[in-house]
Amino acid sequence: MPVTMKRDMPQEPAQAHRFDRARQARSAILLEDYAELIADLLASGGEARTVDIARRMGVAHATAIKTIARLKREGLATALPYRGVFLTEAGQALADRVRARHRVVVRLLVALGVSMEDAEADAEGIEHHVSDGTLAAFDRFLRSKDA
Repeated sequence: MPVTMKRDMPQEPAQAHRFDRARQARSAILLEDYAELIADLLASGGEARTVDIARRMGVAHATAIKTIARLKREGLATALPYRGVFLTEAGQALADRVRARHRVVVRLLVALGVSMEDAEADAEGIEHHVSDGTLAAFDRFLRSKDA
């Protein structure tokens, strides 16, 4: 029979808060990724067509349409017939915030010796789940390392 060690569990409110934070992050990930991609497409080519969004996200056209509709409901994007998708001011702010988080996480991973390719791939998940406090600590560490 395996021996198990008793582990102290966190207080219920603290544990519930952690799980709630994780659920909120999971819910926001898709919108954050779409906003970041739309901003990149607009910056590089002047337009973000649904077909291009679907192809770059690796999803069906219908899935992209559904998520773009959610972005619009959340006030993060607008769409014009035959003109593609555009970010609202709030959507652009979200994209900028996600891109900045991504850059900090990539820089940290590279500083730890992770290859750029792996750092870019891993940052796609980490950037959505790391807290603002932890991200600030990453940034302070990187600045102290650069000094």
